[in-house]
Amino acid sequence: MPDTNTATVASIPLAPRALPLLGHALPLLRDPLAFITSLSGYREMVRVRLGPSSAVMICDPALTRQVFLNDRVFDKGGAIYDRIREVIGDGLSTCAYPLHRRQRRLCQPSFHPTRLTGYAAVFARAAQAKAAGWRDGDVVDITQEMMTLTTRATMETMFSGALPEETMQRALTDTSTVVSAFFRRMMTPALLRGLPTPKKRRYDEARHRLSATIEGIIAERRADPTDHADLLSALIGAVDDESEGGEKQLSDTELADEALTFFLGGMETTAITLAWALHLLAENPHVQRRLQAETDDVLADNGGTLDAGHLPSLGLASRVVTETLRLYPPAWMMTRTLREDAELGGVRLKGGSTIVLSPYLLHRRSDLYAEPNRFDPDRWLGAQPDRATYIPFGAGPRKCIGDQFALTEALLALTAIVARWQLVPVGHEPFRPKVETSLSSRGLRLRLDERRTSDADTTTAVRSACTPSTTKPGGGCPLDHQE
Repeated sequence: MPDTNTATVASIPLAPRALPLLGHALPLLRDPLAFITSLSGYREMVRVRLGPSSAVMICDPALTRQVFLNDRVFDKGGAIYDRIREVIGDGLSTCAYPLHRRQRRLCQPSFHPTRLTGYAAVFARAAQAKAAGWRDGDVVDITQEMMTLTTRATMETMFSGALPEETMQRALTDTSTVVSAFFRRMMTPALLRGLPTPKKRRYDEARHRLSATIEGIIAERRADPTDHADLLSALIGAVDDESEGGEKQLSDTELADEALTFFLGGMETTAITLAWALHLLAENPHVQRRLQAETDDVLADNGGTLDAGHLPSLGLASRVVTETLRLYPPAWMMTRTLREDAELGGVRLKGGSTIVLSPYLLHRRSDLYAEPNRFDPDRWLGAQPDRATYIPFGAGPRKCIGDQFALTEALLALTAIVARWQLVPVGHEPFRPKVETSLSSRGLRLRLDERRTSDADTTTAVRSACTPSTTKPGGGCPLDHQE
């Protein structure tokens, strides 16, 4: 007998501004972040319509965590993952529940801490080379610069060496074309997605070239059984002894899907996080000065050379990255599909229903974070992020497998850049995210002023002033508001 206390989907309020036929497609396309944050007042759940279809947006951290933890019922699916599968197939981030456990076991050795140390050396070397290549006063597209940096680093950690320059630049362009198309394709009805428009043609050409590049590298590696101590060698050599009824190693198709998954994830999301972090530092010079003071101290102990051994000393840098991911989580919206009927928050949901989760929504709820729109790295002083309210990498069995990979790369790159450069905003207009499947920072420009001896003197003063005895409780350094 059904539980008479369980409500139906009809009891969940419908978000305002739904139009006949279109539903909420227009506000989602015009200003999706404003629309998403407007739903935080519902606290638990709200219905959103896209054309004739509807989805349930989860606004509550406890219910969000329940969905993440029960991936057998709340499986990866929905419009976002349908579009991403067009490019990376059934890679670890997109595959359905029945495939996931085996693939996770096969991919896990690639991210073992012993390999992360070697990856960190690549990250540090690539970041210092990038920082050394700029000139005083350069005005740069910082997102494009970070994409170039993370592409080189990802290529080397995955394939033990950079691609030829022409191939790498093409891969960079193709990745940008593919990623920027995901969100609009997700919001476009199926009948219109297939129309042979110039954008559709460019998208198809880019994803086919990108796949061919990765498949070519895998074919070459299959012919060379040497362990190159890179991510691809770890994937090729991984054996799953627990596999029942399936292959114990990854096939060529699976290798290509996983390689594309890690290439896109390691390159695009980390680059965007770095670009946002540098933008926030440029907008908050008091924090930038403190970070430079920390960096000067850390690098002075090792002759200016950056390596993985410095990571435990990068306290403020770590808080800057944590706060950046709170404000601009790359995966700002995620979807899940119910594999069967289930109850969530006292509401009975039918199998096949779409659930929408939003780290951006939770991270900016004023009841969860004081002044949620303010950049404040020191909100993390002595505090660990709550696993229910801070979810830039998701949670549960489907939490991003490369979270430590990405955090290590971001920390080392951030340190290498602020050690040499003062970041200065360009123009006076606030910079708004370009909303795609990620919160893109495309087109963000910053000026780079080379740090000189006088800058080092300033950071020494900051360091002296910001001792534990003078630090404001919960508020950081007393120089924080000195511009």
